[in-house]
Amino acid sequence: MRSAADQPLVRNPGVSFDASWFDALRVNLSAVERRVATLGARRSVKKDAQAAWLLKAVTCIDLTTLSGDDTAGRVRRLCAKARQPVRADLLDALGIDSGTPSASPSLHTGAVCVYHRFVATAVDALAGSGIPVAAVSTGFPAGLIPHEFKLNEIAASVADGAEEIDIVVTREHVLTGNWQALYDEVRDFRKACGNAHLKAILATGDIQTLSNIARASMVCMMAGADFIKTSTGKEGVNATLAVSLVMVRAIRDYHERTGWRVGFKPAGGVSTAKSVLNYLILMKEELGRRWLEPDLFRIGASSLLADIERQLEHHASGRYSAFHRHPLA
Repeated sequence: MRSAADQPLVRNPGVSFDASWFDALRVNLSAVERRVATLGARRSVKKDAQAAWLLKAVTCIDLTTLSGDDTAGRVRRLCAKARQPVRADLLDALGIDSGTPSASPSLHTGAVCVYHRFVATAVDALAGSGIPVAAVSTGFPAGLIPHEFKLNEIAASVADGAEEIDIVVTREHVLTGNWQALYDEVRDFRKACGNAHLKAILATGDIQTLSNIARASMVCMMAGADFIKTSTGKEGVNATLAVSLVMVRAIRDYHERTGWRVGFKPAGGVSTAKSVLNYLILMKEELGRRWLEPDLFRIGASSLLADIERQLEHHASGRYSAFHRHPLA
């Protein structure tokens, strides 16, 4: 029998637009809050099991730098961290194969996420590692540039070697209920991506209601998104468990309707090992074991990795180290 990780993933091709799938959809906020409150209470992940879950989380991180002062040197250092996200001596203490200096480590992050300006730099730094480069695109983070510019930006990132494109949707389409326009936009983005996988960022902190989030999630999946993603990380409110529950329930509904699996990426605010465990539990309980693999689950983060390393060191040695001993770049 195949393990969950061995089950092949076929890309979501999308379906024809059909507003009847979501027109009557309403989200019960109280029920969402009650469900979310159970995530950390019903399960207690400790000791070896916790270390294993945290190592799984590392493989699902999109290690990200999206700052105005990014440089090629910073991106190269981030790529080096993506190749070896946990110190070799710590992996040895945990009994984990850390790879060899001449080969790709057996443990690495899910991707490295950068602006288009640094796609070629990251592709070069990650050559031979098997780690894809994700580019934020379509006028990230606001998404308010002309549509043709968005398509050109996607094409340029793909030409530079990006294997994943994180696009931002036009929030106005969601806020005004223009679902056909949202579908058409994402469909164009999917076509421009070609073989590169498309992650649709909903900017959940900007689109106001959980019902809007559920509808926008469904429309993006209908248009062919490979992933739906909570946030740019630049909004006032980014990933939350309540928003994530609504989005993964939409993924489950879409899978039940079509048979296609779509991935999920929380981004912004997932910065501690404790918080990421709740997201792993959410994915396991709501979607099943198959959605704990990096082809269907990613976490947009940077400082999260340092805290995971600290927790793993505590598990191995019984002592907490200073945060600065686990630099990202």
